[in-house]
Amino acid sequence: MKRLILFGFILSFAIGITQISWIEKQKASKIQAPSKGIEHLEIPALLPNEEIVKHTGFTLSYNERNEQANWVAYELTKEETVPVVKRSNKFVPDPDVPTGSATDEDYKNSGYDRGHLAPAADMEWSPKAMAECFYYSNMSPQVPAFNRGIWKKLEERVRAWAIENQDIYVVTGPVLTKGLSTIGPHKVSVPKYYYKVILDYRAPGIKAIGFLMPNAKSMKPLESYAVSVDSVEKVTGIDFFPKLPDAEEKALESTCKPQEWSW
Repeated sequence: MKRLILFGFILSFAIGITQISWIEKQKASKIQAPSKGIEHLEIPALLPNEEIVKHTGFTLSYNERNEQANWVAYELTKEETVPVVKRSNKFVPDPDVPTGSATDEDYKNSGYDRGHLAPAADMEWSPKAMAECFYYSNMSPQVPAFNRGIWKKLEERVRAWAIENQDIYVVTGPVLTKGLSTIGPHKVSVPKYYYKVILDYRAPGIKAIGFLMPNAKSMKPLESYAVSVDSVEKVTGIDFFPKLPDAEEKALESTCKPQEWSW
């Protein structure tokens, strides 16, 4: 009888320890969980009459005058970095742009790459997302050495951050200014600079970073192009992550802390 009582006491104690351990794990998982509750956090502040186009893997703001996007925005999760489809390489006009997008003729013999804004490697999680990322609305004229060099390195680094941080928000695009040279019959503007802004909104390491890069070959390290999100906003005139609480947005966007990110 005493042995049974002692066994019951030990069993109850073990169950209690297991429950405490489980509760602590749940608390820890909540701390590490994404700060959800803000839908479409990646979408910049919209302007009146802005031409917004939503696709499976990303949303864009189309600029008819320059025949490319002002910005392309999307959330990238760790799970979405696992490829399930191959690169399509089928470039086509965007059927969802009411005013019509650029075409093959615009880039043919231009000397510029059809540079992805939302990269194909970020859309390998879905056949439809992959197909849509080859729409010309997601393309911008890029110097080949830039597109295949430093820009590609930044795209790869962003995917690494998505894996490390579980999910991130990305906004990317050309810096569109007056007086840019153009290519093709639709006069597609050739940007002199490109940008990316990235937000990791997962506690406890919430952080943001921006990049401004010239449309040219570069051998410099990625870190040398890192800037605050506010700096990108000043150059582009775009208000990024406007759904963040005001104080949080100000704190995240006003400083640049490359040391908070892996390189």
